[in-house]
Order: sequence, then structure tokens, then C-alpha cells
Amino acid sequence: MEALLNSPIQMWATLAIIGVTIVLYTLDRYPLELVSAGAIVALLILFLIAPNLPAVDAVMTPDMLLAGFASSALFAILGLLIIGQGMFQSGALEHPTEYLLRAFDKRPIIITACVFIFIMVTSAFLNNTPVVVMFIPIMSALAMQSKIPVARFMMPLSFLSIFGGMTTIIGSSTNLLAAQSYKATTGGEIGFFELTPMGLMLAGVGIVYMLTLGRWLMPIRENPNQPTMSEREGKHFIAQIEINRHHPLIGKGPVAGLFVDLPDITVRMVQRREKAILPPFDDFEFRQGDVVIVAATRGALTALLKSSPDILEGLMAETSIADDEDGSVQRSTQLTLVEAIVAPGSRYIGQSIAQLGFHAQSDCVILGIERRSRMIRTQMNTIRLEAGDVLLILGDINDVRNLRADRDILMLEWSMQGLPDQRNARIAAIIFALVIVVTTTGMAPIAVSAIAGATAMVATGCLNVRQAARAIDRRIYLLIGASLAMGVALEQTGGAALIGHGLAATAGSFGPLVLISSFFILCAALTNVLSNNATAVLFTPIAVSAARELGIDEHILVLTVIFGSNCSFATPVAYQTNLLVMTPGHYKFKDFMRVGGPLIIVLWAAYTALAPFYFGLN
Repeated sequence: MEALLNSPIQMWATLAIIGVTIVLYTLDRYPLELVSAGAIVALLILFLIAPNLPAVDAVMTPDMLLAGFASSALFAILGLLIIGQGMFQSGALEHPTEYLLRAFDKRPIIITACVFIFIMVTSAFLNNTPVVVMFIPIMSALAMQSKIPVARFMMPLSFLSIFGGMTTIIGSSTNLLAAQSYKATTGGEIGFFELTPMGLMLAGVGIVYMLTLGRWLMPIRENPNQPTMSEREGKHFIAQIEINRHHPLIGKGPVAGLFVDLPDITVRMVQRREKAILPPFDDFEFRQGDVVIVAATRGALTALLKSSPDILEGLMAETSIADDEDGSVQRSTQLTLVEAIVAPGSRYIGQSIAQLGFHAQSDCVILGIERRSRMIRTQMNTIRLEAGDVLLILGDINDVRNLRADRDILMLEWSMQGLPDQRNARIAAIIFALVIVVTTTGMAPIAVSAIAGATAMVATGCLNVRQAARAIDRRIYLLIGASLAMGVALEQTGGAALIGHGLAATAGSFGPLVLISSFFILCAALTNVLSNNATAVLFTPIAVSAARELGIDEHILVLTVIFGSNCSFATPVAYQTNLLVMTPGHYKFKDFMRVGGPLIIVLWAAYTALAPFYFGLN
């Protein structure tokens, strides 16, 4: 009671601000950015009015509250987001993803289970943040392949990496910091695999939860920016391939009636001089000068552009852009596909593509035409356009954006999709591998390697500055800054220490098991408000002190602090991997509360039940 009376008023005000902020996050009535900024402003005003904390001999300054915006953890996350965007933009993960997708088609459940197990095992020995960055695009592709909302994959990806991280002493920075604090306080050591048995048991309980209740609680939210993309996957465009000199299709023919070099593409006609060759194509080979009319979905054409751009060499050459400084011509590095509808009353109606001069006007090319009224078997350039025709347009990102001003077509903004530049795939993969090697070997902190990797992605052309800027989510930036400010305020005002010592004094009177259980749930709760590292470092000496007061093995309470501090499931700011999956999973703050909150309760109950047997408590 005396400690409560001597507590500074700023501590109670800080607790109130944290409570209101969490409630507003959960209600989801106001933008996340606004709530985060409001929390920071409230703390700044509080400590501007009353900066002195005589009860804990401290002074809070604006620099201390705003230091989170210069946090190495924040810049590590932003750097990793840019690296992940570079991997995606360059197509560096295309081949491993395609391999997994082919295997996924045959054994979806086994492949999904193997991927998640691999993530968990890898996270036990490597920093789990780059592991999650690497698998985000892969899990997105698996979600698309299985027609399952991507939200079903992203949260389990983060949570399983956290489960893996709590099984070895190097699995998480939280474990290392707690072990370091324990050694500094008592001289005691925690073995490399000492966390493994209990960590695996908790992970097993967590996996069962995610497969049952967690799966039911998981949101099934689709990408709000692309609500109709799936509806158009089956629509076929008419496209044209011109067989020029040295074309890769020369001499190629069908196998069992199918053209293996044109996967998922139907050849409707081949124009050879004045002769039109129609299916079936018996004893047929492509020759120089042939014009091939094909029908294909947008996905099939996109896959062809990615895997075999030389087949569409004629069209790709037209997407060249000129350098203003020296006039030299080079291929665009920002090729983009977009769909556009021929508007009613358009000047294009009744004209063929050859007559339009579309490339001369826009520096873009029409890759295909979709018309639902009838099957077209004629050269695409001779097709006379009608109102309602859908054009598949390919061009540089800037040229595609300029089409918004064209009144003759209605551009479908949601359909805009950038094509990965395969020329940069190897460079991006090397940069990513170096970041992982440098981080996992301890040659440099993750913040240093991540920022260096992000800079290298832009410097080598895998990303441009605008693409890198788009990879940074302002919600994540403000969330981290606000959470670190709240954590600093709670720690400096003595709130966290008061809670810990009060719990030790109260729960200790009911015996060791109640104390252990109380420490676990307290650390699990605070790690979702403070950072997990701050929670572990703050409560390790408190745990040692409480264990000595009660006369139990201090080692047990320190391990309890580690396991509780790793329960970073209930908020996106609790751990870096939660923040990384928040945007690709289309999650809201309350989604983590809904799924992660019950998970913490389940793990708390499991730990309370297992601790007496595991630690041999009487």
C-alpha cells in the first residue's frame, strides 16, 4: 500500500493512456495511425507538464519518448519490408514458389504441413524475422493456388515462427537477453537446449489450438483492393505471336495435340502468308513468318511473359523507352499489365488495332482482346474494336498511368499488375542471402544488415525509390513508435516494476505454482504492450528476487519469464513478425486480439498444468 501511495501520478496517467489506446485499437473505429499519434501526443503533453519523477528518481524528456522512431528494431523492420518487396518485384522467388505450387497441387495438406514445420524448425536456430520475410510471398502464392484467403496463412506463419523461437536459447533475442540478464544478476547459465522440452510442449498445444479454435477465429478477409480479380481469372483474351527470325518456337510442334512451349494457351489459328491453318495441327511445325493467334487467360499470358519473354519478343521490343539524356533505347524495368474497356462512343470503335496507332500515342502495346460475343479466328491486328471490348495492355508503369487521361478507354485500376524483372532476380536473391548470412552469423545486427540490404536493392535496380517507399507501411511505423513510447513511459515511471513486485508479494503467499502461473500470465500480457525484449530484461531480476523471497529455485522463474515473454500473439506490435504479416494478411488490430488473446490463455493453462511435473514441484 505504501508503494502505491508513493507512486508518481504520472504512472497512473501512463497506465490510463495505455489502456485507452488499446481499447481504441481494438474497437477499430478510428484509423490505426490516428490512435498511435494520439497516444504519443498524450504522453508528450503529460511529461511536458510533469517531467520529474522523484519517486523513482527519473526525468522523462520528449527525446526519450520519441526515441522509438529511431529504434534499431523499427529500421530493421522497414529494411526487411523493402528487401521483401525487392524479392517480389524481381521475381527471385518465382522458381522455388513454382516448385512448391506444383507439389501443392498433388499433396496440398502434406506440403502445407511441411512448409510450416520447416518454418518452425528454422526459426529455432535462425532469427525468425528474415524467415518470415522469405516465406510471405510463398505463402501468398499457396493461398492463391488453393483459393483460400491469404489471411488464413499469414497469422499462422508468424505464430509458428514464434513457437520455433522459444525452443532454443538462440531462437529469439528475447531468450538471449533474459539469459544475459540472469547471468549478470546471479551468474547462472541457461543451456542451449534447456528451453526445448517445455518449448515443444507449448508449441504442440499452440498448433492444436491453431488447427481448431484458432482456425475458426481466423479472419477470412479478402484483399479489399482487388475484389474482382478472381472473377476474371477464367476470361480468355485473343493474343498474337509473330514468329520472327531466331524465334524460340521455330521448328516446334504439338505433342499429343498440345503445344508444350505454350502452357495453358490455346492456338486457334496460324496465319502462314495467305494460308490460314486451323486445328487440328497434325504434322505441324512453326516457321519463320508465321502469325499465331492464341486464346489465353491473363494468368497464362503473365506466366509466359515471366518464364519465356523471348516468345513475345516482338511485343516486348515495343515497350522500350528512350533515355532523355543520351537518346539510347533500353527495355523498361517497370513493365505493367492493366485491363481497359473500350468506352461507349470511343473513337476506337470500328477501327482495327493496326489503324489505332496505339503504341505511337501511348508507348504501350495491346497484348490481347477479350470479346464475349463470339470466337475470333483472325489476326488480332485486323480485329475491329467494339464498345465493351476489354484490352489487355502492356507498358512501362508511367506510360500505363498516363492512360487514365484517355477518354476512349476506361482503365480498370484494380487490374494493374507489375511484372517481375527476371534480370534482377539473381541479384535480389544474392542480396537477401547475404543479409541472412550476415545476421545469423552475428557479423552485424539485423538492423544494420537489413538497412544495407534495402539500400543494395535500390542501388542495383531491383527496386526504384518509389517502389521502395510503397513497401513501407505507415501504420507499422506509427504503431512501433507509439508502442515503444508507451513501454518507455511505463518502465520509467516505475509501473512495470511495481506490478511485478506486487505480484510476487501477493501470489507468493499461495505457493510456488501460483507464483509461477502469475509470472507467466503477467509477462505474456505485458509483452504485448511493451516489447518482448523489454519485458524479459525487466522481469528477469524481479523473478530472481521473488524466487529468493519464497525460497524456490530461481532458475524456474527465469524460464517462466522467458516463455511468458515469448507469447507475443495478441497485438501486431508485440513482435516484428506480426507487423510483417499484418499488411499482406489484410489484418486489423483486433484480429490479433481475437486469435492471439485466447491462444495466450490456452498456453497459460497448459504451462500451469505442465510446470509441476516438468519442474518437479511438490
